Amino acid sequence: MQATCKLKYQRYSMLKVARLMDLIRGKNLREAQYLLDAMRTPTKNVVKKAVKSAGANLSVKLGKKIDLKEIWVKEAKADQGPMKFLRRFNAGPQGRAMPYTRNMCHITVTVTDNKE
Repeated sequence: MQATCKLKYQRYSMLKVARLMDLIRGKNLREAQYLLDAMRTPTKNVVKKAVKSAGANLSVKLGKKIDLKEIWVKEAKADQGPMKFLRRFNAGPQGRAMPYTRNMCHITVTVTDNKE
């Protein structure tokens, strides 16, 4: 059985999150959490939250508590979200105002109870 967690509009760059997703793909949840704990990047908190939530979703679907060693990360990806325009502006050429832009991403983690 599979369970999915989607986090949308996270204020991190897609490339920075995708590096962590490549590390945890194919690992069990315990290994994935240990790997994320060892990282120093601030994006680890969002990825760890998604992994933990996906494991909880699978536990609810099956109706019983599952050991973290028995849950495997089947799919982990980060997609590009919209560019957020803040309410502040930089000075642009010829007196124009250029808004600040920030990258956003959508995170998807799918877990399963059997290793494939």
